[in-house]
Amino acid sequence: RWVVEQAIIQHGGSELDTSLVNFFFRERVYTAARVGNEFLYERSYIDKEEQNVKDALNSQTFTRMINGEPAELTAKDSSAYANSLNSVMYFAFLPYFLTDPAVNMEYQGVTEAFGKSHHELKVTFGEEGGGKDFEDEYAYWFSTDDFTLNYLAYNFLVNGGGARFREAYTSRRIAGVIFQDYINYKPLDEARRDVLAFDELFAAGQMDTLSRIVLEEVEVDDVGMEDYK
Repeated sequence: RWVVEQAIIQHGGSELDTSLVNFFFRERVYTAARVGNEFLYERSYIDKEEQNVKDALNSQTFTRMINGEPAELTAKDSSAYANSLNSVMYFAFLPYFLTDPAVNMEYQGVTEAFGKSHHELKVTFGEEGGGKDFEDEYAYWFSTDDFTLNYLAYNFLVNGGGARFREAYTSRRIAGVIFQDYINYKPLDEARRDVLAFDELFAAGQMDTLSRIVLEEVEVDDVGMEDYK
């Protein structure tokens, strides 16, 4: 875990331990308040019916408010909305969560596939504490020079399954924390699911560009959960 520990230091993870972070992502407002293991995630937006939607997730519950009133959700919908909110936060704050107890990490050595040396790690998750998508597999590539996270890949089972590869293309440090934007790719051969091979596929031009993952208007404040409430 020494690579991840160094990467979290480099990315300013200690600043996130007691923080309030706000950002825009795909026309939605996100807020993350953290104090150690306690957290509150929120997402606000206007839906297609011009309704004001506000989602809130903590370690115990997920709630949705529509125009200020609690929404009645099925267990399936509640799980899906909570998972999507948690997923945005997970990627936004990488590599912060890679020391969670549910993380199983395998160091793969150093790869030169990107033209510069990178530590390569494979990550899986234990079923207990690993969330709904605990069967997904991830790969991360950290610079051997400064331990920044420059590339990542993952495969997933939901919605028919698939795999993605992300390349960090902008990076900025805000209040001590590095935030990155990514180009999102998928393999040209969609049957390819081995994330540890994606560095070679990318170097060989075997990736198709899908989208860009851009965090806008990021703000970070050092506050406690009680200040946020």
